[in-house]
Amino acid sequence: MSSPALARLADERLTAVEPSTLGVRYPRTVGRNARLGSHGSGFSTTAITLRTHSGHSGWGLVEGGAGELQQWVGRPVGELFDSAVGVLDAAAAPLDFALHDLAARILAQPAHELLGGHGEPTVSCYSGAIYFDDLDPEDTPRGIAAVLANCAADWAAGYRAVKLKIGRGYRWMDRRAGFARDIEVTRAVREAYPAARILVDANNGYTPAETVEYLRAVSDCGLFWIEEPFQEEMAGLGLVREYLRESGSTVLVADGEFEPDEQQVLELARLGLVDVLLMDVISYGLTAWRRVMPILAEIGVAASPHAWGQPVKTAYAAQLAAGLGNVLTVEGVPGRTDGVDAEAFTVHDGAITVPDTVGFGLSLTGRRPHAE
Repeated sequence: MSSPALARLADERLTAVEPSTLGVRYPRTVGRNARLGSHGSGFSTTAITLRTHSGHSGWGLVEGGAGELQQWVGRPVGELFDSAVGVLDAAAAPLDFALHDLAARILAQPAHELLGGHGEPTVSCYSGAIYFDDLDPEDTPRGIAAVLANCAADWAAGYRAVKLKIGRGYRWMDRRAGFARDIEVTRAVREAYPAARILVDANNGYTPAETVEYLRAVSDCGLFWIEEPFQEEMAGLGLVREYLRESGSTVLVADGEFEPDEQQVLELARLGLVDVLLMDVISYGLTAWRRVMPILAEIGVAASPHAWGQPVKTAYAAQLAAGLGNVLTVEGVPGRTDGVDAEAFTVHDGAITVPDTVGFGLSLTGRRPHAE
């Protein structure tokens, strides 16, 4: 941290740490994936607002437990946060995004500038909301037309890339029938959207052999990447890599989202078995991403922080991309968060242009504090 920045943060003392509840709303009910049931049409999430004695404030989302928040009241911001590193006290990890937002506001910088400004301000963004909607409702399933309808809705919303969930045979259909449906859906979307970028995500619902079989079956569909085909393991990924190499395929392998072992996924990346790492933007954390991104750039592996679940996470991922660079694309979550003005992060023609406003460029327009 530069001396002026260090002094400015050291001079700021936290006077309030305020949790609030926000409502996430999807434009439609989001169905099943290979492992989980319906994701519903929305849920409640938690934000934390930090205030300082001089009148500055910043806020950020937190996932999981926030811990005892009042322990941070009275602490100098500079003891908890370094603008060149991120959060300094591991116990303050739930404040990661709130501290980044607060520090950027104190220093009068956009978040991506605080992060270094190493990436481009316009970031490609795909819709991550195409689930197994062909299987619902269970008594009268809508079929592939439902998947195509959701692709159409997201295309109309500005997306030019979609991520299709695959792995229907893991839990919801006969194994082979589900596998056949995965192929049928992939082909139907490619036929309907010949210019779209198509990504697929098996949520660890395939075996290595099934992954190769699927890739071979849709080899003419021009997939961009296959995500989480099975739990990360060297032999299986080696089998997939061998097929990709021998076939001349350009499909990327993306992994590392679900409960990642950081050292394991870095080793798989170094071995050339994974092309894109996907650790979650919030649960892994911005401070952790700041630490690991130079390593990924050095070994030639790209990033795309997992953002599914909350539209605000898409905004965070876009700021991270513009700030740290080395991000291939970001995951879009169609929908809104009640009480948050995120208009600046609207997707246009398949991309988000990150705003130059201070902090993350997200404003709380109304909050409902947690009951004490």
